[in-house]
Amino acid sequence: MFSWCTDPDTLEGLAWLSCYLTTGKHMAFYRSFGTVMVLLLVTAPVALAFGFAGAMAARAHFAPLRWLGKGYTAVVRGVPDIAFFLFFVIALDQGIEYLRHKIKCPDWSEPIRQGNDFVVCPAAKMPLSSAPQWVHETYGFALAVVTFAIVFGAFAANVLYGGMRAVPRAQMETAEAYGMSRRQAFWRIMVPQMWVYALPGLGNLWMILIKATPLLFLLGIEDIVYWARELGGSKTSAFAYPHPDWRLYYFLALLVFYLLLTRVSEIVLDRLMARLAHGQATSGAKSGGRAADKGLAI
Repeated sequence: MFSWCTDPDTLEGLAWLSCYLTTGKHMAFYRSFGTVMVLLLVTAPVALAFGFAGAMAARAHFAPLRWLGKGYTAVVRGVPDIAFFLFFVIALDQGIEYLRHKIKCPDWSEPIRQGNDFVVCPAAKMPLSSAPQWVHETYGFALAVVTFAIVFGAFAANVLYGGMRAVPRAQMETAEAYGMSRRQAFWRIMVPQMWVYALPGLGNLWMILIKATPLLFLLGIEDIVYWARELGGSKTSAFAYPHPDWRLYYFLALLVFYLLLTRVSEIVLDRLMARLAHGQATSGAKSGGRAADKGLAI
């Protein structure tokens, strides 16, 4: 990075530290913070979409669809997150390659399952071995997003289902008495008020999602946990600047990062709750109104 960094053996003090913190591996470490943030920003709306679909399915009058919605939440919530992550990523990856194998290599005569190995024709590999590195990284990240979304979508479905049930039935009946169809009453009456009841639970899910991002390390993605372990260890060839075991300091930096992220999230969620509850006759609106009255009194 700097001109004086050509020979690490001649450096000491702040010059050594400035060169050490600007190596290519450290640049990858800094970029991995962006990877975590992108994962959160992409996964949260996708998981919310999964959750909303699951909650609507659980409320459906069509029995098979209702069973599907409730079964989705029950199965995913009943399996430990780590076990589901490790299973689903492998199953989804092999499922995609299996379908591509059947389409692209219909004349393949060898068995796909060969002992413990899963063997498909080269054209069916996903991604192709000749694909550039960024394609492999994007594919792995996409699998992680889908897996996170399915897991947290099941919890979001349970929260949204409870929020829908919390909306007073009398309001839905009043809307229907004024001539609204069941669908109009759902979208105009239930959905706007549902968020007030569901937001506390969704906020907790957001916090859990933040704490679950280190699972990227288990999925083979070079995230902040991976680089903290690699760069902090004393016995590694990832860089040309040997040092003692500094993993304590690297993981301390991760601790500070996660604490700051959760604190910012708490502030945003509190403001969002106050905005959603404004003017609605719910417990959230009442507490928000009391807080506002106290502020005016002061």
